[in-house]
Amino acid sequence: MRYYPQIEIDIEKAAEFMELTPSKLEEIIEKRNLKRNWDEYNNIYRFEGHAPHMEDGTVLIDHHGSFELVRGFPKIKRAMLLEPAVKESFSGIDIVAVEEKMNGYNVRVIEYNGKLIAFTRSGHVCPYSTERVQNLLKMDIFADHPDIVIYGEMVGPENPYVQKHVYGIDSLEFFVFDIRYKDTGQAIPVTERRELAERYGFKQARLFGEFAISEASERITEIIRELGKKGREGVVIKDPKMVLQPIKYTCSESNCNDLRQAFKFYNEAGRDYLFSRVVREGFQSYEWKESEEEFRERCLRLGESILRPMKSTIEQVESGVRISDEFRIRVRDRNIIDRFRSYLERLGLYVIFEEPEKEGDEYVINVRKMNKSTNDKTLAMLEGQLWS
Repeated sequence: MRYYPQIEIDIEKAAEFMELTPSKLEEIIEKRNLKRNWDEYNNIYRFEGHAPHMEDGTVLIDHHGSFELVRGFPKIKRAMLLEPAVKESFSGIDIVAVEEKMNGYNVRVIEYNGKLIAFTRSGHVCPYSTERVQNLLKMDIFADHPDIVIYGEMVGPENPYVQKHVYGIDSLEFFVFDIRYKDTGQAIPVTERRELAERYGFKQARLFGEFAISEASERITEIIRELGKKGREGVVIKDPKMVLQPIKYTCSESNCNDLRQAFKFYNEAGRDYLFSRVVREGFQSYEWKESEEEFRERCLRLGESILRPMKSTIEQVESGVRISDEFRIRVRDRNIIDRFRSYLERLGLYVIFEEPEKEGDEYVINVRKMNKSTNDKTLAMLEGQLWS
């Protein structure tokens, strides 16, 4: 048995389980593409970067020499032009299922040592998300189906990552959008999955219906227009049998909301994140054959989502305000507050937690996430530094 610093794992057994050669697993470890989770979850490892046959965020659980694999959620590609994308992506089938793409953050839930735990997209065990799913979800589905992983979206205003008020949710809720099997990552078909989730009382992403390929793009466009008016994100288009890979399509209003938030912290946001949302607007405008008036409205919406938050940031920094991303969380166990703060700091974030306020049997905490890069860059520009 060979060990590596921070990776106490039986290379031979783990490689055999994952159908890799020991040398390939050693290479993954040496490249730091397999990392250990923290604290009581230090027998759980997460894959980062390029590991063969592993989605980013895939989790390997070491049960004293026997293993389980929780696959990362496969990246869903995006339709830029809806009609040709649907026909190309789902050629060979006659019908697609269309579900709402909710705007929150993605977690995977499993039963672990008699409790529920929640993995983020990157494969970390998030203390806050874990406590929330333990309070929101029941264990009985895992007693009956121990080999499943529930994929869901955490949605609502008391959200450390994506705060949304458009769903009529007071705090934070969990909506199932997929159920898959451990180890293989095989997805349960849409109808079967929805029946299973309903049987155990889970909330689910809305199903708009199943549509023939010939009419799907027209029906989806109607849905997208209505969702956009409500400030919601978009849809995921699926093969009902979950054999073909899903695709996603979003509302203009959602793109612009993303840009509005990103340009407030313009020096933190990735260039690809910003640019891709602008490009989506061009393709959607083209496909929708907008009138000159509709096109001008889109241009105004897009331009304001970029310039207004940036101008506001510059004005705030000039006045001496350190800009920050503010959010609120709610916990029952007060110890989760310190654990979540430590978790965020380990991820490299600078956060300020205010004093908890007691509300019934819960604690509510306001948190500020400081955006140092944008603050420093803006201040430097105001002092005369040149952009490079």
